This record gives sequence, C-alpha cells and structure tokens, in this order.
Amino acid sequence: MILHFYLARRFFTMFMAILAIFALLQILLDFIEQLRRFDGVPFGTVLRLTLLKLPDGLYQLIPLVVALAAISMFLSMAKSSELVVARASGRNGIVLIVAPCLVAFAIGLFALVIGNPIVASTSKRLDVLTDQIKNDGASSLSIGSEGLWLRQGSQDGQTVIQARGADSQGTRLYDVDFLTYAPEGGPQMRIIARSAELKDGAWHIDRAKIWHLDETTNAESQATFHDEMRLSSPLTAADIQDRFGDPASVPIWDLPNFISQLETAGFTARRYIVWLHVELARPVFLLSMVLIAAVFTMRPQRAGRVGLSVLAAIMLGFGLYYVRNVAQVLGENGQIPVSFAAWVPPSAAFMLGLGLVLQREDG
Repeated sequence: MILHFYLARRFFTMFMAILAIFALLQILLDFIEQLRRFDGVPFGTVLRLTLLKLPDGLYQLIPLVVALAAISMFLSMAKSSELVVARASGRNGIVLIVAPCLVAFAIGLFALVIGNPIVASTSKRLDVLTDQIKNDGASSLSIGSEGLWLRQGSQDGQTVIQARGADSQGTRLYDVDFLTYAPEGGPQMRIIARSAELKDGAWHIDRAKIWHLDETTNAESQATFHDEMRLSSPLTAADIQDRFGDPASVPIWDLPNFISQLETAGFTARRYIVWLHVELARPVFLLSMVLIAAVFTMRPQRAGRVGLSVLAAIMLGFGLYYVRNVAQVLGENGQIPVSFAAWVPPSAAFMLGLGLVLQREDG
C-alpha cells in the first residue's frame, strides 16, 4: 500500500509540474496573440482575455499532459533503478501501474465534474467579452423553451427577433416576430409572419402583418398585410451559426437540457450530443494514456534505445489524441454514429494499452 501511495503521489506531482509549464507557455503565447488581434485595447482587457482563455486551453491538453507525466515518471524511476528494486521485491509491472492509472482516472473525473463547469463559465465570458470588443455586442442569439431569440443591430437601430422554430442552419425561421427599435432606443415597428428566410443580406418574410408603433396613431387600425416583404439584416448564416458558440461553453450539467431546447427550437443538437459523450469518456481516455506510456518506458535503462522508446510513446499518444479528435469531428458532421465517435477511440486506446502491457509483462 505504501508503494501505491508513493507512485500515486509521484505521478500527481509530475502531472501538476508539467501542467504548470504548459500554463505558463500558453499565457505567454496567448497574451502576444491577443495583443496582435486587438490592437489598441487596454492592457488589463488583454490580460483578462488571456486568463479567460487559459482554462479551456489547459483542459484540451490534459490527455497529453497525462501521457507526458507518465512517461517522465517511469523514465525517472527506471533511471534511478526504482523499477528494478520494485520488481525484485516481487511486484510485477502490472501492479506498479495501478496507482498511476487510478490517479489518471481520478483526474479525468475531477476534470469532468469540476473542470468542465469552470471551462464553460470562462469560455462563455470570453465569447461575450470578445463580441463586445469586436462589434459592441451588436448581435446575439439564445435558445429557450419559448423558442429562439436573436438580436441584430446596425446604425439604423436594433431588431429583436423571436421564432418558435428554425431549420438546422438557423437561416429560416417559423412563426417569427420582429420588433425593430429606432437608433434612439424607442420601438418603431413590429412584424409577425409565418416564416422568414435570411438570404442576400435581408430577411425575406412571408405573410407578414406590420404594426407601425407611432404614439400618434392607433397601431392596430393602421396595421398592414403583405404576402412578401424584405427587411435588411447585417447577419449572415455563418454569423448565426457562430452565435451558438462552442459546446465547451455549456456546463456538462446543463447540456441535456440545452440539447432538448435546441431540438425543440428545430436546430440539430448533434454537435452538443457528441461533446457530451466525449466528455463522459474522458476518464477512460486518460487512463489509456498512462497504459500507453507504461508500455514503452517501464523498462531498465540498460536495455538501451531509451530515446526511441520515448519517441514511440509520445508519437502513439499524439496519434490516439488525433484519432479521438478526428472521430469527434466526424461524429459532429453525422458521418459516424455518436456512440462510435465518442466511445470507440478511448475504448480502443485502453484495450491497446492494456494488451501491450499484458504482452510485455510476465505476470
């Protein structure tokens, strides 16, 4: 038991040290990037953007950090002959990797339960702050139980749009309500319609009823009907898709409800469903990274070709990480099933690592 605690503590210490190094590098690189991206923005705001981006960057690097921590720990123990001593005492290699595997799995659970909501909060705040800097918050989108809410803005004023449903791209709205505001802020016109489609820089509205909100007249008596009409818009299809943001900006505890709201509003929630399953599979993937590292680095130094073994472990770890990301993208695009995209890569990595460990160890 003492040996297991020692290995767990050593692995966790190595993990935190490597994570701190990556954090420092990311802060320096992101700070320079933000300075270039937002020229003229105050120093404090740039630093705030950098720190808000830090949790998400580290969160994505956790699998690689786990792999590097395992490689560093096993190499250090092999160099100091601790592995030889442990084996001489009757402990085989499989027993020696149990503690690091449990710590990696615990790190995955902690990242899922605690880290994910933190990343979601900082990512959402980063998106809001970036949007305010870029276009002063001229447009935004939100999904609720009552449907879709969208706001667009220009020099001519603001327009609030509410729709009961939409297509998968968000460019065609159904049972839609437009409320336009003058530049000085007062309501100007209200339009309700059966549907509206965004194309060619304008909303093309079908079967619309218009009220001109002039205090000097009766709006209902002056209402007009149009089979077709056009309302200019600075939005594009890409703008609307961008308003959904990154799935990482939604805490994992809120994802099921958010997915339900998206589907109720008529949007595809596949991207968020894939992300949810990928997050649930994260602890298994981290555990597999330790197994892969152990295969190539739990060997005596006198066996030689240490550099080649380290390179093989790193390349295989990066390769599995890349395959996992590719599978996630394919799942989001609907080219492979969600369960396949989220669970097959970590499961395959785990079985590959476990199989190699069992093949190399004599039990």
